Parts: sequence; C-alpha cells; structure tokens
Amino acid sequence: MIKHYSIIKGHFDNQSMSVDCKKLNGYRLVPKNNVEYDGIMVNQLVIINQTFIEKVLKKKIKRKLDLYLNLIIQTLSEDSSSDTGVSLRNALNDLSRYKDIVEFKYQKYLDEKYVALLLQKIALLEHELKQKLIYMMDKPVMGEEEKSVGRRR
Repeated sequence: MIKHYSIIKGHFDNQSMSVDCKKLNGYRLVPKNNVEYDGIMVNQLVIINQTFIEKVLKKKIKRKLDLYLNLIIQTLSEDSSSDTGVSLRNALNDLSRYKDIVEFKYQKYLDEKYVALLLQKIALLEHELKQKLIYMMDKPVMGEEEKSVGRRR
C-alpha cells in the first residue's frame, strides 16, 4: 500500500524537506518552476500510478508531435530560402533525437502498440522533412541560373 504525504507550510517554515526519490519506481520529471510563489518549491516529481503516467506521456507526446507537424506545414507554405534549410535540418535533428527518446525512455511506460504507431508517425514526419530538404537542395538559386546563361567571347 502506498502512503500519502501532505506537507503543511506552517510546520516547516525555514526547514527543507527531502524525499529519497531513488527508492521510488516510476516516471520522473522535473518541473520548470517558471512562476514565483510563496509555496513549496518542487525539484523533482515521481509519478507512480501507471495509468497516470500513460496519460501524462500521451499528452506530452501529442503536444510535441503537433509542434513538429506545425513546423512542417509552415515550411511547406513558405518560399524556399537558406534560412528555412537550416531550420529544416535543425527540425530533422530534433525529430531524430525525439525518436530516440521515445524508443529508449518512454517505451517502458507505454503500450507496445502505441509505441509502434508513434514511431510510424515520427518516421512519416521525418520522411516529409527529408523530402522538403531534398527539394530545397535541388532547386537552383536565381543568381546561379543567370550567370550560366551569359554570352561568351
């Protein structure tokens, strides 16, 4: 049986309390702590409930895939330039890094069918990014085309 702990601020005014998270088995995450408040500062959070871990990870994964999908849509709608080529390469590197994270970190918490479907989606996004990058590399720059057409003496 898991024990529940509650910390009341009045009892621990100037003291710090720590819980040994290494003994707990579960998904670990670190909060960003971007908002200043007078409450308790949390340095690390361990989620133990398996269904809650799945919900948190699926929401996190969906948000990240939507980010990559929006990036692909933006680059497909924009005109080609050298800046988008660099951003496409960075997005492709980030996507391959994210694929490794899914394979090695999230796989032990999620269902095998969901992970396989997720890896297929990531492979499709990688394919689209590579196609756009190849298209941009093959497309000649306007200045190069004019130089080669000029008259010779």
